[in-house]
Amino acid sequence: MFKDFFTNRVPTKIQANPDTRICPKSPAESRQIILNVIIGAATVSYPFLIWFSADYFQPRSMALGLAGLFLLRYWLQKQRKSVGIAESRLILACALFLLLGALVNDADWLLAYPVFVSLLFFAVFAFSLIHPPTVVERLARLEFPDLPAHGVLYTRKVTLVWSVFFLGNAAISLLTIWYGDRWLWSLYNGCISYVLMGLLMAAEMAVRRKVKASF
Repeated sequence: MFKDFFTNRVPTKIQANPDTRICPKSPAESRQIILNVIIGAATVSYPFLIWFSADYFQPRSMALGLAGLFLLRYWLQKQRKSVGIAESRLILACALFLLLGALVNDADWLLAYPVFVSLLFFAVFAFSLIHPPTVVERLARLEFPDLPAHGVLYTRKVTLVWSVFFLGNAAISLLTIWYGDRWLWSLYNGCISYVLMGLLMAAEMAVRRKVKASF
């Protein structure tokens, strides 16, 4: 009985070589994971970081700190050759925007960061509509290399929806800056926009299941 349990539960490679062990992550990989977590947390909580720190730090300090994180991430990924051209350009664009913010040392520049990011993603998605394959089609082909024609049409529609979303998100974010209420700006850019993005993703996943069933 125990032999059958072992045979059914343990992977074949480990059965063939009992001395095989799962190699722990290298220090470099661990640092990369920690850095990604820090950057992800800083990006998501960016509006609230700006809101809470506005009375204690100069805009230049916040901008330099965040730009440093992005440049460090870019450098580490370049060392491991694990970054694509599109991702590297996005990272460098965000870092450059923040470095310019440090140069002008203006709080409004930092408030415009979510607008810049939304417009950046809008540009990426919209550009892929003009010059296919679209962003969504490329992602879909990772799972379905032989994506049928109606699948390509669906990915194009999804790309268009996300383009409109990012453009609208940038417009609303810009309005919160114009209104002049930092709490409202933090609430929208740090919470409401993510909720809207999550709802759009959930709706798209529900529709995607039906489309995939026809492949």
